[in-house]
Amino acid sequence: MSASRPRLALLDASHGEEHTRRNFRRELAADLVEYDATERQLPPDFDVDGVVVTGSKASVYWEEPWIDELVAWTGEAVERDLPVLGVCFGHQVLAEALGGRVEGMDEYEIGYREVTHTGDSRLFDGVDETFLAFTTHQDCVVELPPGARPIAANDYGNHGFERGDVFTVQFHPEYDQDTAEKVAAGKPLPEEKMARVMAGITAENHAAACEVKQVFDNFLDHVRIVQAERAAAD
Repeated sequence: MSASRPRLALLDASHGEEHTRRNFRRELAADLVEYDATERQLPPDFDVDGVVVTGSKASVYWEEPWIDELVAWTGEAVERDLPVLGVCFGHQVLAEALGGRVEGMDEYEIGYREVTHTGDSRLFDGVDETFLAFTTHQDCVVELPPGARPIAANDYGNHGFERGDVFTVQFHPEYDQDTAEKVAAGKPLPEEKMARVMAGITAENHAAACEVKQVFDNFLDHVRIVQAERAAAD
């Protein structure tokens, strides 16, 4: 495997949303092997350098076979010491897989909102301590997995954790402005909240939120470190 361009399994849980793969292909400088997790497509083995789990319309606690299979496969990937990045639903999948707990929230968090990171995770190297990110979720990790530590949060709760080679974020660093507009417009929000959210989806806010796209490069840097360590051990 190339040390300069990792090979990643992209586990797409978005139910075929066209923007999901487009956004991750743009942001991840890696060779992506893509799987539609909602169609029960998962890698046949663990012969990749890392894993990325995307967002979804689903809740991880729904009793659906594809969710159970995704959680189980992701948990085994972690046991095999593969670096894994979870985004939104992927963040919740990893929480569930590693023994944490996810619950529904009383209020939907959506729009460009401030998030603060702890300053001690390599995932946020080069990112301001408080940054802007697009959020859209109605579930939250309310109990971290054993051994995990929080790395980001805002007034809605946890927005990221890490444990070993596992990194997660609740927000969507991959979204472009078009995606933010389409996703927000499709949510069943009260009229006043919808107007407020749509008014906040501006070129200025999108540009500010681009700072946190650095998490993708930082994750890939970590993947390369793991690659190098394994090569040296062989």
